[in-house]
Amino acid sequence: MNVVVVESPAKAKTINKYLGSGYKVLASFGHVRDLPAKDGSVLPDQDFEMLWEVDTASQKRMKDIADAVKSSDGLFLATDPDREGEAISWHVLDLLKKKRVIGDKPVKRVVFNAITKKAVLDAMANPRDIDTPLVDAYLARRALDYLVGFNLSPVLWRKLPGARSAGRVQSVALRLVCDRETEIERFVAEEYWNISALLKTPRGDEFEAKLVSHQGKRMQRNSVTNSEQAAGIKALLEGAAFAVDSVEAKPVKRNPGPPFTTSTLQQAASSKLGFSASRTMQVAQKLYEGIDIGGETVGLITYMRTDGVQMAPEAIEAARSAVAEQFGLRYVPEKARIYSTKAKNAQEAHEAIRPTDFNRSPDKVRRFLDADQLRLYDLIWKRGIASQMASAEIERTTVEILADNKGDKAGLRAVGSVIRFDGFIAAYTDQKEDGEPAEDGDDEDGRLPEINAREALAKSKINSSQHFTEPPPRYSEASLIKKMEELGIGRPSTYAATLKTLSDREYVIMDKRKLVPHSKGRLVTAFLENFFTKYVEYDFTADLEEKLDKISAGELNWKDVLRDFWNDFFSQIEDTKELRVTNVLDALNEALAPLVFPKREDGSDPRICQVCGTGNLSLKLGKYGAFVGCSNYPECNYTRQLTNDGNAEADAGGNEPKALGKDPVTEEEITLRSGRFGPYVQRGDGKEAKRSSLPKGWAPGDIDFEKALSLLSLPRDVGPHPETGKMISAGLGRYGPFVLHDGTYANLEGIEDVLSIGINRAVTVLAEKKANPGGRGRTAAVALKELGEHPDGGAMTVRDGRFGPYVNWGKVNATLPKGKDPQSVSVEEALVLIAERAAKDGGKVKAKKASAKTAKAKAGDATDSKPKKAAAKPKAKTAAKATAKAPAKAKTTTKKSAT
Repeated sequence: MNVVVVESPAKAKTINKYLGSGYKVLASFGHVRDLPAKDGSVLPDQDFEMLWEVDTASQKRMKDIADAVKSSDGLFLATDPDREGEAISWHVLDLLKKKRVIGDKPVKRVVFNAITKKAVLDAMANPRDIDTPLVDAYLARRALDYLVGFNLSPVLWRKLPGARSAGRVQSVALRLVCDRETEIERFVAEEYWNISALLKTPRGDEFEAKLVSHQGKRMQRNSVTNSEQAAGIKALLEGAAFAVDSVEAKPVKRNPGPPFTTSTLQQAASSKLGFSASRTMQVAQKLYEGIDIGGETVGLITYMRTDGVQMAPEAIEAARSAVAEQFGLRYVPEKARIYSTKAKNAQEAHEAIRPTDFNRSPDKVRRFLDADQLRLYDLIWKRGIASQMASAEIERTTVEILADNKGDKAGLRAVGSVIRFDGFIAAYTDQKEDGEPAEDGDDEDGRLPEINAREALAKSKINSSQHFTEPPPRYSEASLIKKMEELGIGRPSTYAATLKTLSDREYVIMDKRKLVPHSKGRLVTAFLENFFTKYVEYDFTADLEEKLDKISAGELNWKDVLRDFWNDFFSQIEDTKELRVTNVLDALNEALAPLVFPKREDGSDPRICQVCGTGNLSLKLGKYGAFVGCSNYPECNYTRQLTNDGNAEADAGGNEPKALGKDPVTEEEITLRSGRFGPYVQRGDGKEAKRSSLPKGWAPGDIDFEKALSLLSLPRDVGPHPETGKMISAGLGRYGPFVLHDGTYANLEGIEDVLSIGINRAVTVLAEKKANPGGRGRTAAVALKELGEHPDGGAMTVRDGRFGPYVNWGKVNATLPKGKDPQSVSVEEALVLIAERAAKDGGKVKAKKASAKTAKAKAGDATDSKPKKAAAKPKAKTAAKATAKAPAKAKTTTKKSAT
């Protein structure tokens, strides 16, 4: 028997069926070890030694694999066909060698570009050794990312409180988003006019022609810049005679694009389907690993992490046959189309993303797929088959028209296009993104009527319209991925993870599918551009990617690349130790001046405090991030927050508190204000003033006297409980709206409930809390999806909890990753989440037991001195053992994320 190791348990079952009883297929569940998330895991002073850690769940899986290998005839490492997959195979083999279970058993590496029986059997028949240069490239990339993250992030924590982390690729991607925002802020709109004529042929057909020249001078789109100039040209055309100067009809061929790569799939799925990059990869992973098609699990697409645009020869022939069958012979080009990669840092040669069987059309598999799977498969199938279809044949007609008004002349042009043969457009057309022209099938000019050279035209109407230039659009996920690929930054296979990190760190926010830099992101980028300029430069990052590619090709030594990088980087890190926070703030004030100190309508100095009139405004750094404050603090306590969309904003109606009225009982002034932590209402002044933050969903502009008074009246008495006679109160707390009775809190849905809840409803909510103590006043979490039985027994479900959806198995609750659709959770994903959660909970339980044991021992020592002396020697021996074990234990439990 041979052991085969793959990454996914879903693949393991399918591949075992293909290989038969002579093989045992086991899953590694992805990486089996990683660098501990703490300082000291990569040691530059020890020739970049890397200290790996195997977590609890992976230890169990590796034990299962090792036990199987012991009694096997050989080992096949069949992890995914990319750099990460090669690394996982290397890790598995290294761990098995350390367990001494390999011996003289043959070890081979195989890759499955598709999970079909033919692809699997072909791969098993053509094994190879582990690609050492590819592993070296992985090690270099992992070490670089670690060294940047765990050395640069602490600098941010010290010099820029509130910043979460920095990363080698993450920070450069963030800079792209921030630079685009700066472009938008600095953009000055310019006026221009469009002039066109609606003309009529002698046969009575109307068409539109646009101005292209005036008095012999060629006119661009922005050439006419004011109403006077536009009026002059319009007057010329109003009194002119129009005649056709020339008519030219030219045939044009439009060729299809190549099949999808990782990045082009993410872009197309964003534009056409509205998928995020991470959602695209989740759905594609399932299509690759396999779908149950009539009782047989089959992979529907090839591997989805690739930069390659070529297809295997047999796939090309299959595509051409499918084109002939489904579209007709005319749609099959004479020769097969061969594509080559144009990406600046193309990854190892893999096939493009394509269907594993072109005869398996979307209609044939519709009933086996969910909605998202079908939409993505439809996209991949259409793009793949279109790549081997005939060119579209288009006839483009250009008509040049001369306008003559008593010797004053102007030129106009009308352009029309007609699709004579749709070709590949019959299967697939691209969609516009961010105002860019579509590549395929764009027929916006439309068809022109019959127009003949030298014939006179009648004027129907002259149109003159005013326009203004627009700033460049914010990046969407799709356009940012496209830009990163153009610049050679990062890897297409990691773009989804990079974007997710920026979102999780709250460096960018998504607004109408556009990426908007958060104030945190703007500050981090400005800091890095001022003090670590080299490491956020686009060319530097792209050059480093090229070096990593040369490592994978065996052209560079990976440790040489690390040494070159580390020497300069470490020197710059050391220089920042002398950097004072005042230096940082001065640099940020200068770099972000338009953002932090926006121009005022009255023309006054935007850096002078409008409250005291003498202090200078400046960025200040607090525990929770940056804000704007006055230099005259504490005499002047004016502050202004930086809002989530990156703009400096003075809530509460300007830079001064907004008076709302006087409290009818205390006669104190009630005001709406803005502070470091957002807008709030206040009654009175000084330390004794009562304050209340605005609850979620309440905007400063909507706050009036009545609302402010109601907030300041909280907590309020609802009434005595009918059973105990003790008062029930309602208020706003750290965890939101609540009712309180005799020390028991129960959550309410919203602020409106706090203000309006009566005694009957309050008693009911408290009773529900009592019946369900773990639910914080809510009913038991609802099961959103049944996942079936856990291998160790017990049902697994996806549930909706107070803090979002989670996977439940017995007493284990594992929160779903941010943005994960609860309905899309697979059994395999649930098992991984449960294992990780159980491992963490196990560590906490051990820690609690150890703590309790220590406390008990201390209590015994304090109350009984004689047993203490009697037990001195054994206790010392135990302590020595504990001390010897402590470093290893600390190594596996101490975690502090920085990447």
